Amino acid sequence: MKVVQSWDDGVVDDVRLTELLRRYGATATFNLNPGLHQPRRSYSWSYGAKEVWRLGQEELASVYAGFEIANHSLHHPNLPDLAPQELGREVGDSRRILQDWFQQPVRGFCYPFGTWNPAVREAIRAAGHVYARTVVECDPAFPPSDPFEFGVSCRFADPAFWTRYEHVKARGGVFFFWGHSYELTDEGMWADLENKIAGISADPAAQWGNLETLFAA
Repeated sequence: MKVVQSWDDGVVDDVRLTELLRRYGATATFNLNPGLHQPRRSYSWSYGAKEVWRLGQEELASVYAGFEIANHSLHHPNLPDLAPQELGREVGDSRRILQDWFQQPVRGFCYPFGTWNPAVREAIRAAGHVYARTVVECDPAFPPSDPFEFGVSCRFADPAFWTRYEHVKARGGVFFFWGHSYELTDEGMWADLENKIAGISADPAAQWGNLETLFAA
């Protein structure tokens, strides 16, 4: 069984998350919005009582070294609301910037707010991506009927995480979980995530993988 994971938005909590993943040899895909990263860390919004800060552009390469980078649009708008020219900039310029920053191909896309329509899907394909991730839960998650409507198995904090994991494991396939690291609001949640990452890494039936490799020709 292959296990893949995807994390959104490029926030400061990703520093701790990437350290945790490296500790257990886990791979992951991080979905970034290059138009929202200032040179240094900047406050973005509040998640309940927690302030969410976005990473500075100057630290991105070191924080995400060794991980797959995917496109989450330039400024995280609701893409179906955009005129064609603006849509093209949001999905095309962001891919070019990310490839310049990280010096690696950017083949994946993650829909901001999980929303899309046929015009958005086509713009993402035309910009050179090979898949686009949604937030729709699917069983099985892979292969998708359309690579630009790629669904997930569950969120990282799903109470049924291990039940879903074992279900995929029993038949073989791809287990795909996702989330935002700013959702980890206390040490108990971090400990639970570490137990999941450690458990998957220790499972001889599981193999970590990157999303883009699922779609390799």
